[in-house]
Amino acid sequence: MKLMKTEDAVGQVLCHDITQIIKGVTKDARFRKGHIITEEDIPVLLSIGKDNIYVWESDDSMMHENDAAEVLCEICKGANMSRGEVKEGKIELAAECDGVFKIDREKLMTVNSYGQMMIASRHGDFPVKKGDKLAGTRIIPLVIEKEKMDEVKVLAGAEPIMRVVPFKEHKVGIVTTGNEVYYGRIEDTFTPVVKAKVEEFGAKVVGHKVCNDDNDFIERSIRELLDEGCDMILCTGGMSVDPDDKTPLAIRNVCGSVVTYGAPVLPGAMFLLAYYGDAKIPVIGLPGCVMYAKRTIFDIVLPRIMTGEILSKADFDRLGEGGLCLNCEICTYPNCGFGKA
Repeated sequence: MKLMKTEDAVGQVLCHDITQIIKGVTKDARFRKGHIITEEDIPVLLSIGKDNIYVWESDDSMMHENDAAEVLCEICKGANMSRGEVKEGKIELAAECDGVFKIDREKLMTVNSYGQMMIASRHGDFPVKKGDKLAGTRIIPLVIEKEKMDEVKVLAGAEPIMRVVPFKEHKVGIVTTGNEVYYGRIEDTFTPVVKAKVEEFGAKVVGHKVCNDDNDFIERSIRELLDEGCDMILCTGGMSVDPDDKTPLAIRNVCGSVVTYGAPVLPGAMFLLAYYGDAKIPVIGLPGCVMYAKRTIFDIVLPRIMTGEILSKADFDRLGEGGLCLNCEICTYPNCGFGKA
C-alpha cells in the first residue's frame, strides 16, 4: 500500500476502514477497506481529517480481497446456488431451490487448510429450502498473491465444492406388515406417520398394502407395487430379529441383496435399505421407532433418497458419529447434532 494526498485519490482503493465519529450520532466505519474512492468522497474524507490516506498500490502479482473472493466463489458455487454481492472480501451463497445441500468435504478442508482464505458452510447432506444461506467465503488479508489463488483453483479441480440437488417426485408404495394390523386387532398408526414424512418432500403415496406376518405375502405385495409403477417402497413393521419378523427376508428375496440391514444410529438401528433392479428403486424396511420417536435414521437419510442419491453401506457407517439422538424435550432437529459428524 502507499500513502497519497486525499485530493489525488479518486479511483484508488482504500486499504483500511476509515471511522467517522459524530458525537451523539455515530461512531462507525464511514468507508470500508476495499472501497473505491469517488469524487464525492473527497469532501467527506477531508471533513474526517484525512488529508492523506493509504491506498492499494497496483501489483500484478497481488489480488485485491474482492477479486480473490470471486475466485473462492467460483470454486464453491455449483448447481442450484446463487451468490450475493462481494463485500470486504466476502461472498455469501444461497440455495436457488429446495433440495439437499452437498459438499465435497475433502476439497473444503483442502481450501481451508491453505491459509489466508476460508469457506464456512452449513452441514452437508441435509435438506435446504430456496433462499437458505448455505456458505460464506472470505479472504483474510486485504491483498493476496495471485499465484496462491491460481494454486487453490487447481487444487479444487473442475467440479464445484458445493451444490444443491433438487428433490425428485416419487410415487411411493407402502407395505404395512403385522398380524395385529392385518386382522384388525389394532389401528395402523404407522402408515400416517410415514405418509406425512414422504409428502414433505413432494412424494405421493400411490399404493398401500396390508400384510400379515407371512414373508411370501409381503414379497408378493412389494412386487405388486413395483408392477404398479411405484419408484419407492416403504415397508413398516416386522424389522426386528424376532423369528416371526419376516419383512427383511421378503425384501431380500425381491431385491436379491441389501445395502445395509442395521445402522449405527439410535433410534433406527434396525433400518434396512435395498435397491431393486437396474433402475435402483429403493426398497426400505422401517423399524418401529419411526412410528413413535420424534426423529430417527429415516429423517436423516430420506432427503438424500428423495434426490435420487444411491447410498452405500459406507454412507451409513459414517453416521455413527452424531448418530445418537438425545431425545430433547423440545425437538429442534435439524438444528442440533443428530446426524452430523
